[in-house]
Amino acid sequence: MFCYVYILQSESDGSAFYVGFTEDLEGRLKYHNNGQNPHTAKSRPWRVKTAIAFTDREKALDFERYLKSSSGRAFAKKRL
Repeated sequence: MFCYVYILQSESDGSAFYVGFTEDLEGRLKYHNNGQNPHTAKSRPWRVKTAIAFTDREKALDFERYLKSSSGRAFAKKRL
């Protein structure tokens, strides 16, 4: 089973991004696009910009935390 760290990009506001973690990438995208997350509801619809699959849950959560840091945001902007 895979765990995913994903970056969403708003289709309505191309400058809006969201980083998250899930075990069901397709279901999580529907969750965001249905407005069920208060942090992403106003920038719908979303599309998956990048998704990285991990077999180790802890490493995936560590990478998600990193991407949410200032150096991780800079890395994602340049590389992902």
